[in-house]
Amino acid sequence: MKLQKEFEQQGNWLFRKRGWLPVIILIPGILLFGMRQLHIAVLSGSQPGFRHYEIGCLLIGLVGLIIRIYTVGYSHANTSGRNTKQGQVADTLNITGIYSIVRHPLYLGNFLMWFSIALLVQHVWFIIVFILLFWLYYERIMFAEEQFLERKFGEQFTTWADRVPAFIPHLCKFIRPDCPFSWKKVLRAEKNGLFELFLVFFVFDVTGALVRGDNRYNYILMFGCIGSTILYLVLKFLKHKTKILNVK
Repeated sequence: MKLQKEFEQQGNWLFRKRGWLPVIILIPGILLFGMRQLHIAVLSGSQPGFRHYEIGCLLIGLVGLIIRIYTVGYSHANTSGRNTKQGQVADTLNITGIYSIVRHPLYLGNFLMWFSIALLVQHVWFIIVFILLFWLYYERIMFAEEQFLERKFGEQFTTWADRVPAFIPHLCKFIRPDCPFSWKKVLRAEKNGLFELFLVFFVFDVTGALVRGDNRYNYILMFGCIGSTILYLVLKFLKHKTKILNVK
């Protein structure tokens, strides 16, 4: 089998299974975080400035979420979706807005969201392994996507890809979006992001408190987790039980 074909098959398989990456990150991450918190508790009993560090990591994750929201809100119908079972879908080629400065903005957003969690672990080798794993994982996915888009859109895709970088944005090349922003599409597609981000951060915070044997929780994360959970449940109800969030 040609290496190019093999890469594409691997990418399509990983595209359908890309929800597993968080599990690969979270399990060892929580274990390493717990071990570090136990070590700190034994040596000094506290970690000055950690609450501020947590919020700093959270802000990085929120930047990633904002990138995803902007991308989805200004994308055309049947593009930039969370589709898994049906595989690659693209009725049109997005080349304006954020797609005018980076070809894979959703994965850039994903990287920042999960990078914020990797930073929370505070383990240099874990952060390095995460970056390498993310790159190997998503490189195949991006390759498969671009093969699909090149076959479907031909010269239009090639011209766009030659001008726009794959992952690191080139801000000077920005072109205003050619379609209106859709909050309905964002609320339907991205209702998980805020909930999952606050949930994971709060789980880490609770894990650290339990290991240290105290009840000094980060209440910003606690109330953020509660609020985002309520919002998630409301949006899930509206999506499945009403037509309020339907997008034409």
